[in-house]
Amino acid sequence: MPTDQELFDELCFYTLSHQDPAFLHQHAVDCFAAHHASEKSKPITVVFGLIGLYLFLEKGFTGKQVQRMHMQLARQRKLWPAISPPKIQGQITVSDVLAAPPGLERDNAIREWCVSVWETWQTQRSLIVDLVRKELDIR
Repeated sequence: MPTDQELFDELCFYTLSHQDPAFLHQHAVDCFAAHHASEKSKPITVVFGLIGLYLFLEKGFTGKQVQRMHMQLARQRKLWPAISPPKIQGQITVSDVLAAPPGLERDNAIREWCVSVWETWQTQRSLIVDLVRKELDIR
């Protein structure tokens, strides 16, 4: 049975070879980081994952736009708050995403995975929104 990391590596092969100029790969990376956050995760990994999900799902950013925001954030700030992960993880897993046929169905499954994971982090939403407003001046 493959690990989640091995399954994610397989999904990355799909997203990185994807012809979508919006760069779907970034959403998968952010989702995986948020979905697999633990007390041992680096704060930057968790915060960037959550910021990416927020920008994608609530602000309609493409993966390319999220990637640019991550680069801007990395240049501006070096310390990020440690955020405790939720006790309940999203209902959708990377395995579920890979079970969807390649193409539009899998692309939609990635989005639904992102929604599922973002919903589990809603207790931290205000922190993420405040960081985005302060660091990126996005309202």
